[in-house]
Amino acid sequence: MALKARTKETLAAYLFLSPNLIGFMIFTFLPVFASLLLSFYKWDITTTPKFVGVHNFIDLLGFHSEGGRLIVNDPKFWQYLWNTAFMMFSIPICMMASLGLAIALNRKVKGESVFRTLFFLPSICPGVAVAILWLWIFNPDYGMLNNIIYWIGKFLGFNIPGPLWLNSLGWAKPSLMLMNFWISIGGMNMILYLAALQGIPRDFYEAAEIDGANGWQKFWAITWPQISPTTFFIFLMSIIGGFQGGFMQAYIMTGGGPGGATTTIEYYIFNNLYTWQNVGYASAIAWSLFVVIFLFSLVNWRYGGKLIHY
Repeated sequence: MALKARTKETLAAYLFLSPNLIGFMIFTFLPVFASLLLSFYKWDITTTPKFVGVHNFIDLLGFHSEGGRLIVNDPKFWQYLWNTAFMMFSIPICMMASLGLAIALNRKVKGESVFRTLFFLPSICPGVAVAILWLWIFNPDYGMLNNIIYWIGKFLGFNIPGPLWLNSLGWAKPSLMLMNFWISIGGMNMILYLAALQGIPRDFYEAAEIDGANGWQKFWAITWPQISPTTFFIFLMSIIGGFQGGFMQAYIMTGGGPGGATTTIEYYIFNNLYTWQNVGYASAIAWSLFVVIFLFSLVNWRYGGKLIHY
């Protein structure tokens, strides 16, 4: 009887899990496995796939000699990988801003729910609408930012020319980083930090106050160690998301320009797959990106985990 009951429970568990397992197999595992197979083929969608072995990876990551010098086979890949990494430099700044915002919103003030909603609003707005809004803000002729710069200069008695923003090689990436900063500081990172702050026992702060600790000392001795697991999680997920991000902004706002300055790896994969129909090469780029993300995650788990206080 006990065996039959256990069997029924097992079958019931698999029955409840089956929709998720079937969905995972159809929409995640099979496409990922298919992309791994396609990375060893040359295919333009309209013709029969041709097996080329590791040729796609050699074209992507290999070198060749030219005039006595070593030249990378695909310099665009390394340029776009650098673009992706450069835009991730804003992650620590966004995390610190989210933490500061969470600390401010953790205080009992009048209308705190309204402030939380307002700060969280950009992260739930449609991405296309936000991109179009920032296209107007960054417009060099009549955009809000350059108008603000103009009036500040006029107030100070100087003529300050506004940057070209998205049309400038030097300003294009910082412009997108500024937009991402505005979107992300009040998003899920702030919510996670707010939950972590509310989970810290008040007894810790009361004991520190009795010992004469000031606000800065309480932050470093209590708040920062207590939220370290949340900080580690946010940093790890931000790194993963950073390597996989940048498509929407490049596709809608810049087209990857100027001169490829805002093309990320994700947008490069999209162009190879849908624009140029290099399916095998796009799959090879995707799996190379997977290896990069996996190595970064491994290093974070190996060394970042030691900084967590439980």
